[in-house]
Amino acid sequence: MSGTRTRVLAVCGHEAGHGTALRHLAGPATTVVTGGRELHRALAARPAGQDTAVVPMTFGRDPELAADAARAVRALPPGERRGAVVAEPFGTPGHLVGWLRAAASTVPAEAALLLTAPTGDPYQDAELYRVAHLVRRYGRHRLVEGALIGGDPDPAEAVRRCALLGARQVAVLSAAFLPPVPPPAPAGVSVLDTGPLLSPAALAAVLSARAAAAVRRLHDTGEDGTAAALAAAGQHGPAHSHGPDGGHGHHHPHHGPGAGHSHGHAPQSPQAQQHVHPSPLTAARSHL
Repeated sequence: MSGTRTRVLAVCGHEAGHGTALRHLAGPATTVVTGGRELHRALAARPAGQDTAVVPMTFGRDPELAADAARAVRALPPGERRGAVVAEPFGTPGHLVGWLRAAASTVPAEAALLLTAPTGDPYQDAELYRVAHLVRRYGRHRLVEGALIGGDPDPAEAVRRCALLGARQVAVLSAAFLPPVPPPAPAGVSVLDTGPLLSPAALAAVLSARAAAAVRRLHDTGEDGTAAALAAAGQHGPAHSHGPDGGHGHHHPHHGPGAGHSHGHAPQSPQAQQHVHPSPLTAARSHL
């Protein structure tokens, strides 16, 4: 392995506000970029042969982000590709459910939970509602709703719906990298701001783990992650059904350590999801 420090390119899509949510958090070894030309320029500008991990900043709702990263790496001239690797995405929907449940553990049980995230395509938006269902199914809050920033329902409309369903407190949880923006509250309803889903330290820990694992894989096996990223994107979308129980038997190479095993996306039992974490940093470490 090279003795130089690994360069991390955190490539951002709509879940990170195309970089606006993360630029102020990037350390000296991390560059926050959007996909396409900005990512290509950052790859081309790095020192020849420097270990560079491209980490798709998604919680699993935007598999195309990883595919775009893979195409950018493959577009490099052969002499410039050495040391460049596409890491596993920052998180999966399973990670997101776990982190949201950890955040919800500090919210009064009688409050409604409102999960907010920027709108994407119809399938990405539908994934947010699947995540909301799992947070409710394996949590202690009776009412868990989703809201799409820039979509329908937006957070303000979703809070009104919670009020109509009897909620007097609504806690807004970000299901993305953007901090939550509590909307105006209807009369008689208070809206709670839970803050960012992950602390800067937790976010940095996960980002570092993804980059380190990718570079280690590159040096151990020669695998640069591009094939797995392209395959993962191809397994989602209109033709990709997880079935009524959320389970499936094909392989998902983008699900982190132990990748390649067959599994279901949904928790198999309440007991499997009963890990409540005392802090976002602990939550992040337990879901690496």
